Amino acid sequence: MNKQEQQQFFQEIIEQHKGILFKVARVYCRNENNRQDLIQEMMIQIWQSVHKYNDQFKISTWLYRISLNAAISFYRKSTTRANRFTVLNEQMTEIPTEDKAETEQQLKVLEQFISELKEIDKALMILYLEDKSHAEISEILGLSVSNVGTKIGRIKDKLKTRFSQLTS
Repeated sequence: MNKQEQQQFFQEIIEQHKGILFKVARVYCRNENNRQDLIQEMMIQIWQSVHKYNDQFKISTWLYRISLNAAISFYRKSTTRANRFTVLNEQMTEIPTEDKAETEQQLKVLEQFISELKEIDKALMILYLEDKSHAEISEILGLSVSNVGTKIGRIKDKLKTRFSQLTS
């Protein structure tokens, strides 16, 4: 691929898949400025990797892998814990008024829970909440499929315990 083709390919994938970048950034950065910095870092990493893209793999898988690696590196470099986390929840639809308070409380618990996870587990939860299959998560994160299943099961068990403590 020559430079012009690389530039065209880069522009197309960013335009078509920019949602991936925003989702990952929202999970790793609460502060808007940090979020923008992270998105810029992800775009730099994607640009530097365009020539390495193998069309045997899905673009979304490739983008998630680059974006999550950039986010984890950004997280490790970050010096302020207060701006690191927020839960992505773009898929939420209108909630009936009577359920809003309970749902908001559950989302706060979920946000807090995710913020306490290790970086790799955060990435795993992002992908799980995006309805990625265990095989896709395995490919993106470089874990075995069985390890993905085990980690998801353990995280879900911890989350169930957290929610049951709330209702007790």
